[in-house]
Amino acid sequence: MENLNRYLSQMSLTLQQLPREPLADISHAIWETYLRDSTIIVCGNGGSAATASHFACDLAKWTLRPNARRVRALALTDNIPLMTAWSNDASYADVFLEQLITHYRPGDMVFAISGSGNSANVLRAVDWANHCGANTVGITGFDGGKLARLARIALRVDNYVMPQVEDVHSTICHALAVNLGLQIEQSVLEGAAHTAPVLVEVPQRVYLERAIGD
Repeated sequence: MENLNRYLSQMSLTLQQLPREPLADISHAIWETYLRDSTIIVCGNGGSAATASHFACDLAKWTLRPNARRVRALALTDNIPLMTAWSNDASYADVFLEQLITHYRPGDMVFAISGSGNSANVLRAVDWANHCGANTVGITGFDGGKLARLARIALRVDNYVMPQVEDVHSTICHALAVNLGLQIEQSVLEGAAHTAPVLVEVPQRVYLERAIGD
């Protein structure tokens, strides 16, 4: 029990010491990306890959509000066949960069997650995005690594225990997604035109159910 208490106490202290100013800057940049109807593109390795996928899911789903435009979010960690193809045929250092070249459009945000801040494939993607004029965000741990200096907005978790860094990264992403949902909700209540949904033709669910039934 002593080890568990120590872990939780360290987690609590790390969260209390988390710098709020870069967190607010990231939140503002995400909101601006949403207002442009642009995409938040997320990447990371290992546990950070799981966080990247989870974050993109929450951005796309948790933020849904009636009468509001949806959030565009994409995790470069989700297409395993494509990642392994680029890794096998080119280099693992290019697995995010090559996908980014395909998907990036002006106005998009690149949101990179790296505990050490030194993952080569993350750095290559962020560096390319910077040269394209993208708004790049990096959340890191430890001493921040190269990502803390490369990203336009960087948030470093002051902790040197990787599981705890990953825990805080997950909390940061949850906080950002929940906050974005509340911003969208408030904007709808205020009648802001930029939250209006894009009208598209969607088949009625009953037709889909009949097709499956057949």
